[in-house]
Amino acid sequence: MPSVLFTHSYFMKFDPKQWGLQQAYPPLGTLIAAALIREKGYEVFLHDVMFADSAKEISPLLEKHNPDYLVIYDDGFNYLTKMCLTNMREAAFSMIGIARQKGCKIIVSSSDASDHFAEYLEHGADYVIIGEAEETLLELINALAQKSDTQAAIHGLAYKKNNDLLLTPKRDIIKNLDSLPLPAWDLVDMDAYRTMWLKRYGNFTINIATTRGCPYHCNWCAKPIYGYAYHMRSPEKVVEELLLLKKNYGFDKVWFCDDIFGLQPDWVQKFNQEVARLGLKFSYIIQSRADLLCNESYVANLAASGCGTVWLGAESGSQKILDAMGKNIKVEQIYTAARLLKKYHIKASFFIQFGYIGENKEDIGQTIKMVNELLPEDIGISISYPLPGTTFYEQVKSDLHEKANWTDSNELTLMFKNTYSPAFYKKLHRYVHLTYRKNQGFATLKYLLLHPLKINYKLFRRVAGIAYYIPASMMAKRKMNKLKNE
Repeated sequence: MPSVLFTHSYFMKFDPKQWGLQQAYPPLGTLIAAALIREKGYEVFLHDVMFADSAKEISPLLEKHNPDYLVIYDDGFNYLTKMCLTNMREAAFSMIGIARQKGCKIIVSSSDASDHFAEYLEHGADYVIIGEAEETLLELINALAQKSDTQAAIHGLAYKKNNDLLLTPKRDIIKNLDSLPLPAWDLVDMDAYRTMWLKRYGNFTINIATTRGCPYHCNWCAKPIYGYAYHMRSPEKVVEELLLLKKNYGFDKVWFCDDIFGLQPDWVQKFNQEVARLGLKFSYIIQSRADLLCNESYVANLAASGCGTVWLGAESGSQKILDAMGKNIKVEQIYTAARLLKKYHIKASFFIQFGYIGENKEDIGQTIKMVNELLPEDIGISISYPLPGTTFYEQVKSDLHEKANWTDSNELTLMFKNTYSPAFYKKLHRYVHLTYRKNQGFATLKYLLLHPLKINYKLFRRVAGIAYYIPASMMAKRKMNKLKNE
């Protein structure tokens, strides 16, 4: 039976910010695809590049296994792969070049390859899978193994034939996610992930997906893999995987890496019931929307089932900007959601985005005000980043001449013309972080004055940081205002 070597192109060491955070998760999407291909009788291997130093590290694996097919299959559940960072693209091109010298067929599936399939084919890939990939991959490998020239009938493919670029019809997405096998967790060196987490955070956090897709139309959000449809695994199937992982790997926390966890409140209630029925105890982290989190029974079920942190796509404190983004939420809902989460002892963290088209001083001020009033547990700040296939991209693509992708996730370069310069937004990023930490420190000091016995090392550090954040934020504001006026 033919053999398949799976890999992916997210090299954590090529992304300094993420390497510094030390929050590594196994390539979940890759493992699901590998499990499906193995289930159909093919011999499957994995080269996990998460901790690799170089694309060249694939060479020994190609020599050892001599695979018939190399599948570069990026983890579509990792939001960092959706950013199409050029460091990762170049690494994929390097692995393609190495594999071509070994003579194996090369198949690529990723957000970046879906958007730039011609470039990947030009660099030596034999096939690029467009969109959701499992069924396309299986059909393609079956056809190649049988030496059948039926690629034109396989939906969701881009390839070259006689120097002509061919693109087959779009692939329908999988509606019954329970039909897919559980990820091939055994292919991963879980000890490497556990060691990193324990060393840095004192716990082992693992990633699981319960859904695919997102039905909302935020006009800056690209969806080249799963699109706008939204499908869910059954709560029973999710809990089955949790039990398996708990037994085999002993995780402490779970990162549910869905774009939106539990869009249907009934699903969350059933999930809570399953967790309780089986006596499963764990803490988990999700991403969600403010409008969902205004439902108190929904939040109560999240808390009861173990939710410890919610990353909220707040984006902006300006209603004008939220409307321009097509977020379909109200600023008041962000406030309500954050306070309701606090009521149920769930930590709220915010994704914030600066630099959207038309953003001005007032909009920025409203966002800073929201962050400092609600004081979420953590904030993740980004600069508006246009990706192909979005309305936002179409609005600014005429400005994207020299640069259309960031090198790594910390570059934060504004790549189109806007109210302020790219340098201003970089200083704004720092200023907001500093003022947020300063105000978080004062809030913690107030809390400890009322509850002195609650002090611990983490809270002490927050308070002690005030001495640094006050002068640092003042200096950052001066630099920012200078750039704003230039």
